[in-house]
Amino acid sequence: MQEYFSTMFAEKGFFHLQGLVFAFLCVGAIMWFSYKVMVPLFKHKLHGSAFAIVIALILAWAAGMLVGPTGKKGIGDIAMFSGMALMGGAMFRDFAIMSTAYGADLRELKKAGLGGFLAMVIGTAMAFYIGAAVAWLYGYTDAVSMATIGAGAVTFIVGPVTGAALKASSDVVALSIAAGVIKSVLVMVVTPMIAKMIGLNNPGAAIVFGGAMGTTSGVAAGLAATDARLVPYGAMVATFYTGFGCLVCPSILYFTLKIFFG
Repeated sequence: MQEYFSTMFAEKGFFHLQGLVFAFLCVGAIMWFSYKVMVPLFKHKLHGSAFAIVIALILAWAAGMLVGPTGKKGIGDIAMFSGMALMGGAMFRDFAIMSTAYGADLRELKKAGLGGFLAMVIGTAMAFYIGAAVAWLYGYTDAVSMATIGAGAVTFIVGPVTGAALKASSDVVALSIAAGVIKSVLVMVVTPMIAKMIGLNNPGAAIVFGGAMGTTSGVAAGLAATDARLVPYGAMVATFYTGFGCLVCPSILYFTLKIFFG
């Protein structure tokens, strides 16, 4: 029996060969625990996605400590969790982002077209420059590092895209991802608390909010905790925000920093 279980958990064992299926099982278990246990425990004041992300970050840290500096795929370096590398890759990530936009009414999108566009432009620029300013305060004074961390403050997807385009160091890229994750968690936690205050109760407001905040995961979770009917509208513009950030952060916004910081 011991040999049987050892074979299942080893490299080329059952969990390794069925890695993607096991990855879905693990993520499903985390989501179930977050929604069924943690949300009621905190009296529904926080969205389940926030707990799931925190749990995932803890697991990522534990995996990094276990694997050590030789690891390249995070928790995916552990044989039985190898499917996480595929599930967490670009293909499934982009599919998940785009799927949040389904269900949006195009008539409502047209009503807030200009407002959503302006919110997207202003939101991208503000997040970028605030992130760059924080990077400068912490000693990252070259334009490449500031732009990469600033792009991370836009979203945790735009950060590494910008870092790769500008050839930023791996530690700076990691910081940009961390900045984006923190922003995502903050948006999903704070949104239900301020929804009434800012009038976030209709599709037009959700479109502008998604354009201003931009982090698709944070906006979708925050709106789900506020009013699930608003999710497609906020997520639609937030998805465009990510693409817009990938275009302007390593180009126009980077060059504005380069003028002053070389």
